[in-house]
Amino acid sequence: MTEADWLGCTNPVALLDFLGEGAGSRKLRLLACLCGREVWPRLTEPESRRAVEVAERFADGLAGREELRSAREGALAAEGRVPQGTWSYASGIPTWQHADGALPARLASDVARSWLGRTAQRACELGLESAWVVARLRDLVGNPFRSVTADPAWLTSTVVALATGIYGERAFDRLPILADALQDAGCEDAAVLDHCRGPGPHARGCWVVDMLLGKS
Repeated sequence: MTEADWLGCTNPVALLDFLGEGAGSRKLRLLACLCGREVWPRLTEPESRRAVEVAERFADGLAGREELRSAREGALAAEGRVPQGTWSYASGIPTWQHADGALPARLASDVARSWLGRTAQRACELGLESAWVVARLRDLVGNPFRSVTADPAWLTSTVVALATGIYGERAFDRLPILADALQDAGCEDAAVLDHCRGPGPHARGCWVVDMLLGKS
């Protein structure tokens, strides 16, 4: 895949396949959790929702492996209670129709795994618009063909405080203010400033905020 392919691709699975392990388990987990949040009403079992919440905290080091394991066991039990679907013969060809909550429940149990495997790809099977998933993925990983490293001079107390608040409070409306603070600190990197001032979407794991806070 070339940079032009990356920028023009509308298939999230193709982008994920290209990234492979290079995306990092934290980013993949956060992407899957974002997809779980997007279909929250379809997560009908409390244990499924808890798995997503624990997985988000685990990604940030706020939950341990034992809590993650417990959440996964609960989510697996919940998955077993959700109708999985039925065979449809309407077209004359047997076709498996997933029940509305089946794939979200499976995603919830997967995000609480220590090893993610196909979890991020499974998120793409939920019926979400491909453009929605692609936009979130690009927010999380940026442009892999043009990696940016934070200049230590950018990391003023103001910049770090803003980035910390944005991350902790999910206050992504403050990103344009962060861009101004970065410029005051000497940052002229167009990719960084344009991302902060762009329309988004932005989410926990945004590549610019992660870069400034030393998260991967």
